[in-house]
Amino acid sequence: MTGPPFDFAGAVTAGGRSSRFGSDKALAALEGRPLLHHVAASLEGCPLRLLVAPPGRYALPGWRPVPDTRPGEGPLGALEAALQAAGAGMGPGWVAFAGVDMPRLTPAYWAALAAARTPDAQAVLALDDAGRPQPLAALYHTSLLPHVTARLDAGERRLRAASDGETTVLVPFAVVRAAAPDALRNVNTPADLAALGGGRQ
Repeated sequence: MTGPPFDFAGAVTAGGRSSRFGSDKALAALEGRPLLHHVAASLEGCPLRLLVAPPGRYALPGWRPVPDTRPGEGPLGALEAALQAAGAGMGPGWVAFAGVDMPRLTPAYWAALAAARTPDAQAVLALDDAGRPQPLAALYHTSLLPHVTARLDAGERRLRAASDGETTVLVPFAVVRAAAPDALRNVNTPADLAALGGGRQ
């Protein structure tokens, strides 16, 4: 990590079913390191680092394990757990929330999102090359916690429901590409991993 430390917490969600991958994606190797370590490295500059995963499944020095409060409920449930833990650990503020299957995330990517924050924003999402918001590599404010909890209680499971349009800042793909060209590439299948130059551990 170069430059000043981040002023937001970092959270990585891991330990999902990995049904399309066929084995635990977090432990799949890319360039000699598990995917989990690649994603975590992008957030090493965060003063509080949270790993939302089943207790005892992964060892990640310097990261605080956070149990998923709603196992099996998907990334929206993991975001709820991350916002709760971040608020308890640092007070109100921002959380960089990342999926374990995005190994090309970089500190520059998170810095670009952080620079786009506005005073009334509650979420900052990057747009991909097709103009689609990417909620699994985004900044969320802890003030969203009541909304996220209410959505989950209502049966919602989609991470895109975590924020609304009025308080969401969208970062153009051109800005993302300039900061981190491959940041939004994710690994859903072994073929995706192979395309990035990796293989199963």
